[in-house]
Amino acid sequence: MARGGQTAILRGQLIAPDADDIVSKQDTHFFNVFSMVIGLLVAVAIALFALARIVASQTQDKEVFEDASYVKNVEQRVSPFAKEAVAGQDNTALAIKPDTAASAGSASAEAMPKTGQELFQQTCSACHGAGIAGAPKAGDKAAWGPRIGKGMPTLYEHAEKGFQGSSGVMPAKGGRPDVPDDLVKQAVDYMVGMAK
Repeated sequence: MARGGQTAILRGQLIAPDADDIVSKQDTHFFNVFSMVIGLLVAVAIALFALARIVASQTQDKEVFEDASYVKNVEQRVSPFAKEAVAGQDNTALAIKPDTAASAGSASAEAMPKTGQELFQQTCSACHGAGIAGAPKAGDKAAWGPRIGKGMPTLYEHAEKGFQGSSGVMPAKGGRPDVPDDLVKQAVDYMVGMAK
């Protein structure tokens, strides 16, 4: 047994230096390949970043700085929130001026309807077309039946002055305070006619 142990030790001494050389060569090769792969990935990432910056500078900057509405929006966002009038100085620049573009756009978008049907199409159909906020859908006999049963004066009053019931909310004149009462009544008559 001692003899076998000595042989194993001798063999271990003879084999061990060769195994260490093999392992160290494999480790060195692994680290060299691993370092090369990491270096290659870093180089690819830097190249992609540089390419993205070049492409972005060619397209994005031009659109941002040339778009007039973008520039106007940025100027509005970075302008001071409030301006203060100082006594004894010229404060005419602080006078409130109507926005002519907004008033011209709103006037054309909300032209005064001439009939109850036009008022329904412009204003009332926003809620009564889809049943928003508990509004009975136009033409839905089951939803309009109980309301018609309360009488036309009640329907006119709710349409003109607004109404908040258990099933929903009706804003006064459908949210169009500029519409005359007679036109509101015509629109109610038109919707009731569709529900009969």
